[in-house]
Amino acid sequence: MPMWEGRFSKTLDKRTNDFNSSIRFDHKMYKEDIEGSIAHAKMLAKQHIIEKDDESKIIFGLNSILKDIENGSLEFDPNAEDIHMFIEAELTKRIGQSGKKLHTARSRNDQVALDIRMYLKKQVIEIKQNLKNLIYTLLEKAKENTETIMPGYTHMQRAQPITFAHHLMAYVEMFKRDMERLTETYGRIDTCPIGSCALAGTTYNLDREFEAKELGFSKITNNSLDGVSDRDFIIELLADISIIMMHLSRISEEIILWSSWEFKFVELDDAFSTGSSIMPQKKNPDITELIRGKTGRVYGSLMGMLTVMKGTPLAYNKDMQEDKELVFDAIDTVNLSLSTIDPLIKTMTVLKENMKAAAEKGFINATDCADYLVEKGLPFRDAYKVVGNIVKYCIENNTTLEKLDLSVYKQFNPVFEQDVYQAIDLINCVNKRNIIGGPAKEQVEKQIELVEKELDILK
Repeated sequence: MPMWEGRFSKTLDKRTNDFNSSIRFDHKMYKEDIEGSIAHAKMLAKQHIIEKDDESKIIFGLNSILKDIENGSLEFDPNAEDIHMFIEAELTKRIGQSGKKLHTARSRNDQVALDIRMYLKKQVIEIKQNLKNLIYTLLEKAKENTETIMPGYTHMQRAQPITFAHHLMAYVEMFKRDMERLTETYGRIDTCPIGSCALAGTTYNLDREFEAKELGFSKITNNSLDGVSDRDFIIELLADISIIMMHLSRISEEIILWSSWEFKFVELDDAFSTGSSIMPQKKNPDITELIRGKTGRVYGSLMGMLTVMKGTPLAYNKDMQEDKELVFDAIDTVNLSLSTIDPLIKTMTVLKENMKAAAEKGFINATDCADYLVEKGLPFRDAYKVVGNIVKYCIENNTTLEKLDLSVYKQFNPVFEQDVYQAIDLINCVNKRNIIGGPAKEQVEKQIELVEKELDILK
């Protein structure tokens, strides 16, 4: 029978119970529920709400349940309404009347709010660690490629020369911001709602600060209604995870392009590729395609949670039960994606010569040629027009800026001299951009060093 049987004369319809039950997914929080209940028992005894003997029995019983769940000797009852009721029923079965005292001055409303916050705090730490691992992998890859010239793109058109290291460091900055966002979100998750009870607190003389401290929270909620009905922290975490997945999708998209024969900038390790059932030559970037696809799934969780909460009046409503499946799935997805793409990038072969060959085409040093003319005294707009005409000439004559004879340059403007070839050399083009944030080897190495120091702080 359910814990709330007193008011009811009939048992719950089986189909209704199956629909109402959440234990198939909220069992993930068994450890947090037990930890929260132990702290609650300690507080109740401290405040003389229950006897010390009851406290001892409750803590012993809860620890034995935890042990049995983790060694596999106790299975979750699929007919239980939720993990909270399952553990309380099992506790009462084991220790008798003392087990019935545990729920004093507590509601499932503040209990579930507590459990989900405790669970998410742990998950945020894990996501941050996976992000940190990926950043270190990108840094190592960048260190190996500070002189690897490649085209930088705008509108998917070759634009200006950069290095592969500089390109990877852009993603490092994205993932750093992701870590910062998670840190800020963690601070808002780190608020203890226990003591809010159903919605209006309790008449018992609780010590909320004691219970919060026992559970590792930095503060307590200020309003009992908000304490049980707030799910902002879940929405915020889902938004953070969505942004992470967006960044993962962007780098996945690039890896998909780079590994194609049209680019052939990288070669994926066989352990992180798949083949075709009919085309023996194929080597498919399925892993990065899946990450790209799973991004939409995480976005769906965010939209789902926003939709769940948009019409719920204060305080707790059963709608909020939907929060767990959405956030649990998003967490599992982002952690799996991060831990999968990390070794994929680590083992990926960079085809440096192919990158350089692509950079040598497409006139990506045209801006540098214009800057050369500016240094000779021409206004930039005039220089831009001159170089535009030179590029047009090269296209019509199937040549490049590097191969163009000086005499031809002088036909377009007499200020051109032999030093133009040094100005448009791709390596020089990159290393001349020696400003903070630029692609020059010196600057990229400084960026890498700075990030390594920052990672020690971003814990």
